[in-house]
Amino acid sequence: MGIGVGILLLVIGLILVTGAIDLPDSVTDVMDAELIGWICLVVGVLAIVLVLVMNQQRSKTTHVEKRNQR
Repeated sequence: MGIGVGILLLVIGLILVTGAIDLPDSVTDVMDAELIGWICLVVGVLAIVLVLVMNQQRSKTTHVEKRNQR
């Protein structure tokens, strides 16, 4: 998951939690939009944090090259 997917999940979660769009009754009968929104919101935040932590660790990595001379 990249940072773009995290932001997308975050936006979808915020839309569902705030009720910015009205879902059809056939959809709301099957699932709770607010619960799905909270799940997307949490997963989006975790994805963004994970990507930032991984990029921070990647920038601190150094490579050492050894050559054997004979």
